[in-house]
Amino acid sequence: MSEKLPSHYEKIKDIFPEVFEASTELGKKVHAAGPIDEKTAHLIQLAGAVALDSQGAVHSHTRRALEAGASKEEIYHALLLLMSTVGFPRTAAAISWVQDVFPTD
Repeated sequence: MSEKLPSHYEKIKDIFPEVFEASTELGKKVHAAGPIDEKTAHLIQLAGAVALDSQGAVHSHTRRALEAGASKEEIYHALLLLMSTVGFPRTAAAISWVQDVFPTD
């Protein structure tokens, strides 16, 4: 992983290194298993994180989508597309969470 792991992930990595490594490898394998490009894959995972109401995963996949070349506008659009599925309150929360990650202008 290119990003610094949250402290609770570091603890899991320290306690269960083989499991953590297997999970990391699984992530790499599923990304490589099909034709979806990295940016789109992270936008899809971002949508899943929003549906699960996982602030940490929203932060992570926002960072990863940006690193893969997604623009703020693409990330916002991905969130807006969820509104009729996950509802306005969850979408509004997700917008605030991605703003935590966006670089300041």
